This record gives sequence, C-alpha cells and structure tokens, in this order.
Amino acid sequence: MLLKNSKRTKTVKIMDRRTALKNLTAGIGYAVATPTIMSILASCQEKTETWTPLFLSEDEKYMITHLTDIILPKTEIPGALDVNIPQFLDMMFYEVELDENQKQFKKGSNLFSKKIIQSLNKPISDVKKKEFNVVLKSYFDLSEEDSKKVINQQKLNIKEVAETEADSYHIYKFLLTVRYYTIFGYCTSEEIGENVLAYDPVPGNYQGCISLEEKTNGRAWSLQ
Repeated sequence: MLLKNSKRTKTVKIMDRRTALKNLTAGIGYAVATPTIMSILASCQEKTETWTPLFLSEDEKYMITHLTDIILPKTEIPGALDVNIPQFLDMMFYEVELDENQKQFKKGSNLFSKKIIQSLNKPISDVKKKEFNVVLKSYFDLSEEDSKKVINQQKLNIKEVAETEADSYHIYKFLLTVRYYTIFGYCTSEEIGENVLAYDPVPGNYQGCISLEEKTNGRAWSLQ
C-alpha cells in the first residue's frame, strides 16, 4: 500500500508540474521563434559545467543561475538549469535585446544585488539559493492589491514613475524579465518542447472529431 501511495504521489506531482507548464505557456503566448532565437537556443543545448558570459557579469551569472533554478527547479522533469536557461538569457541580451533594455536590465540587476548585499551583509558570490529564495518571495508574496500596483507600475515608462518608486520599478522590471526569459527559453528548448510539451513537427492526417485534450494528452503545445 505504501508503495502504491508513493507512486500515486509521484504521478500527481508530475501532473501538477505539467499543468503549471501548460499555464505558463499560455501566459507567454504562442511566440514565433525567429531564426536568430532558434540559433541561440541550439547553441545553448549542450550541457556544460562552466561557461563564460558575454553580457552578464560573473556576479550576475551567479545570481541568474540561482534565480532561474528557483523559478523552474528540477523535479521529475528537467528544470531551468538542465536546459541552460542562464546561458540562453545571457545570449539573448548579448545578441538580440535593444541597448535600452540592456541598460534597464543592468540597472535593475545592480539595485537588486545591492538590496541582497545590504540585507544579508555578504557578497553576492556567498549568497545561497535558499537566501535568494527568501528575498525573491519578499517581492512576489504580495496581497492582491499590491500585486495590481506592481503590474500597473510596470506598464508605465520610467519617466512617469515617481522618484521614490524608481528603484522598485527597476527591480521588478529586472525580476519579471528574468522570469519571462526563463519560461520562454524553457518552453522553447528542444528537451522540453519534444519530451514534455505536446510536439507535432509534421502535421498528420486530418482528424476532425478528435478533441484537443486527446490529441495532446492534456499537455500544452510546444512553442517550437
């Protein structure tokens, strides 16, 4: 009985993760990956223990690695680090993002780092994953009213934001950008696109009476 319950619990966790991925995919939309993005994704497929960032500083690399791991940790299916999301984000900002967005990212990253250093009284390179998680929760475990305020603030141009709220604006812009690229890169990666999400690279015979749930087995479609 204990063995059966253990298997059932594991199955439920897998289904919960798949449901979460389905919702995340819907949240970022069915984006069309350009040839440049596809090239970046392909270059990030090979798993490497060490890599040299092109856009991120070493402290940012360390921080982004932990943040992406917190956002999509490894469970019964691969996590963000298994598909090299930090490398993907680094390449996207180096190769694709506009100069204005690069500067904004650096501004938010710097402010977020300072908050952590002041709070924990230690350099970024000594901060543990669980400590990053505590700080991250302080920004996202908000009341519904405060969440709406953050969302509405993020819709503004920085010139429209009050000076006293500028730091908060930049930090949230940074954190939401990291979350976006984590989800987008993850759902668009070859490993997740083919083995976790529903993937059908070559259209088959027309089946007019088959339900979407039956077609995909309840999984979200891959963004590839």
